[in-house]
Amino acid sequence: MTRHGGQLLVDSLVALGAQKAFGVPGESYLAVLDALHDTGGRLDFVNCRNEGGAAFMAAAWGKLTGAPGICMVTRGPGVTNASIGIHTAMQDSAPMILLVGQIGTDMRGREAFQEIDYRAVYGTMVKWAVEIDDIDRIPEILARAWKTATTGRPGPVVIALPEDMLTRQTDTAPLPGPADYPEPVPAPAVVARVRETLAQARRPLILYGGCNWTEAGSQALQSFAEASDIPVVSVFRYQDMFDNFSPCFCGEAGVGMTPGVRKLMTEADVILAVNNRFGENSTEAWTLLKVPVPDQRLIHVHGSDLELGKVYQPELGVHCGPNAFAEAMAQAPVAGDWAAWRAEARATWEAGFDLGDLPSPVDMGKVTAHLQQVLPDDVVLTNGAGNFTVWPNKFFKYGPKARLLAPQSGAMGYGVPAAISARIADPSRRVVCFAGDGDFQMNCQELATAAQYGAQPIILILNNGIYGTIRAHQERNYPTRVSGTDMTVNPDFTALAKAYGFHAERVERTEEFAAAFERALASPTGAVLDLNISPEALTPRVSLTQMREAALKSRSL
Repeated sequence: MTRHGGQLLVDSLVALGAQKAFGVPGESYLAVLDALHDTGGRLDFVNCRNEGGAAFMAAAWGKLTGAPGICMVTRGPGVTNASIGIHTAMQDSAPMILLVGQIGTDMRGREAFQEIDYRAVYGTMVKWAVEIDDIDRIPEILARAWKTATTGRPGPVVIALPEDMLTRQTDTAPLPGPADYPEPVPAPAVVARVRETLAQARRPLILYGGCNWTEAGSQALQSFAEASDIPVVSVFRYQDMFDNFSPCFCGEAGVGMTPGVRKLMTEADVILAVNNRFGENSTEAWTLLKVPVPDQRLIHVHGSDLELGKVYQPELGVHCGPNAFAEAMAQAPVAGDWAAWRAEARATWEAGFDLGDLPSPVDMGKVTAHLQQVLPDDVVLTNGAGNFTVWPNKFFKYGPKARLLAPQSGAMGYGVPAAISARIADPSRRVVCFAGDGDFQMNCQELATAAQYGAQPIILILNNGIYGTIRAHQERNYPTRVSGTDMTVNPDFTALAKAYGFHAERVERTEEFAAAFERALASPTGAVLDLNISPEALTPRVSLTQMREAALKSRSL
């Protein structure tokens, strides 16, 4: 059968299992759009309003499902808009494939209209950047891209598609289906050595991360930790990969790290690190553990050999997938005299949830506690970046079915597109987005995408009229010299949301929230709740640490 390059590409994507492609249409890949005309119900094109929003949706899809999020954009301005989602997928270790239209091969190197050298621009931001010049190599390169995006340390791949290549005809067959790449399995001798090292500990700690956990792998890690009574800490924004209601879960190592988690990291004598990359936020800029050789005995398990020894030299580096490793460890527990160590860590983490009354018209401590009570077990919470993220990141407990979609890159504007992506992935699932007023305005135009595809989430706008995180840094480093962080003109968020067909309300006081949220839950077209938050609710004057310390002190009196 003869087909053009766009058809060959789309047919191969369908065979690989791609279900959705997020993007903004462009003339540089018209042949691909032509092929998508016939794939409705198998591979659907989600028409977004900005390439940045589309790329965030694809990155969130990869993080949520484990399959590559597919994003399609045009050359030049299209792909540069999408770069924020590419960077986020890389820092999240989330599988993603970005397909970008390219100038014709006969124009290369002349600074043609919207020309970009994608290998040069994105080569350091992705796992692989490639351009397909030969139509017959589309299946080969796409198969490699899929494998690259999903194995080892998952991440994004950029594929440039010259316009003339896409319109050529070929008899080359599309891919028949995906190849199977099972996780590397640990050798029995290695598992025995891990057990022996843990058994010698007095204060062991399990530190985990990454998004490529299976349900069986997460359950196996929990089973091993509980049977061995070892405290467990997640890296930045991956606490949803372990049941927070387990007595072994003791918090998250990330921005706003609590003293209890910091103590676990620094006082542990053996750290079993599984599937994490030791990023800046989870190590407090690589200060909690000594570089390059920590004082703690370190066992580092990762599916990519490139992550082993990249910053910290482990006593034992295990090149192995997280799920295969957890399932091997779950076959037998490790015994030791550290029950009090684990119990104290859990109690310290639990104590931090009682904050008392907060100085804000809408008290987010009480709001988050209410959400914990009324949201379903399989809820998906999303957020972008800002001080407001402490609520879904530090004060919500994730059960085994709940998910958190939040960017390790600290990208503002991620939460709304991520919530829409989650609703598209599973329309029956409850999705709630936390957004600051500045964060929301980064991608609020994607409410139109949500409405078009019947994928409206519930969005909570924590409206305090400032860029809160930057203001906090500013007031600490340059007191009395506030500059550039006020948002004195915000839109009427309720009117804006209603224009997109959402239910919308302004919530002025804490007492109004429960009823407003009940109406939001009942809305068939999603909801936006504009919450009246005091600018002082989370600044250096009333910091998260101060709130925790005050709550602990009040209970000790």
